[in-house]
Amino acid sequence: QVQLVESGGGLLQAGDSVRLSCAASGRTFSTYSMGWFRRAPGKEREFVATINWSGDSTYYADFVKGRCTISRDNAKNMVYLQMNSLKPEDTAVYYCAARYGGRSVYPDDFDFWGQGTQVTVSS
Repeated sequence: QVQLVESGGGLLQAGDSVRLSCAASGRTFSTYSMGWFRRAPGKEREFVATINWSGDSTYYADFVKGRCTISRDNAKNMVYLQMNSLKPEDTAVYYCAARYGGRSVYPDDFDFWGQGTQVTVSS
């Protein structure tokens, strides 16, 4: 079992940067691939970024490529999502998720989810 708690969201302005954090419980955290997803108002949940268990393989959604970095610190049981040049369309609840296995872009592949952190970007 893995419990995930996101933090770092808030009210931001277009062009700002934000670093979201995800704290994971459990001694087997380093065996899980991790992902960040988001759900905007009135929209389906969508993939943002994913990272494998060791942190040496990442993949991003097209809409964040070049302005987003996912990283992890297995010693601290933490995953991070750094987002730069924020846009109003980045407004969403951002969720951290964990899965046992390789990285994935599909929400259904993930076994554990956090409660989410709200990111609101004003123009």
